[in-house]
Amino acid sequence: MNIQHLRIARPVADLIRSSEMYCHGLALHRIGAFEQHQGFSGVMLGRADLSWHLEFTRCDAHPLTPQVSDDDLLVLYIPVREPWLTCCTRMDQAGFQRRPAFNPYWDRQGVTFMDADGYRVVLQHAAWQP
Repeated sequence: MNIQHLRIARPVADLIRSSEMYCHGLALHRIGAFEQHQGFSGVMLGRADLSWHLEFTRCDAHPLTPQVSDDDLLVLYIPVREPWLTCCTRMDQAGFQRRPAFNPYWDRQGVTFMDADGYRVVLQHAAWQP
């Protein structure tokens, strides 16, 4: 199987707030958006050098309250220390809150951040090794 790209889609309470937090925190850019497409509005965030992007959606007719758990994670591997530290600082500045990981494994080499909807992002200071 040849998967070309990965989109991670999540409902959010506030499209603008979520977009601004993730753009600043993860140095992402708005790569697409739609308004009232069959009742849904959304924004897509990514970068040309990534093989994935985030999509945040909102349905005004049937708004969803994000339902997340403490172990529902988006894990990003950043192996070089300086870019990892810079990204951690950007996440703090963007308004993410640092949280201890539910699974202590993620605290050994990473930092867990929580956004305004309760979604968690782990910045792991390590290289991905299958």
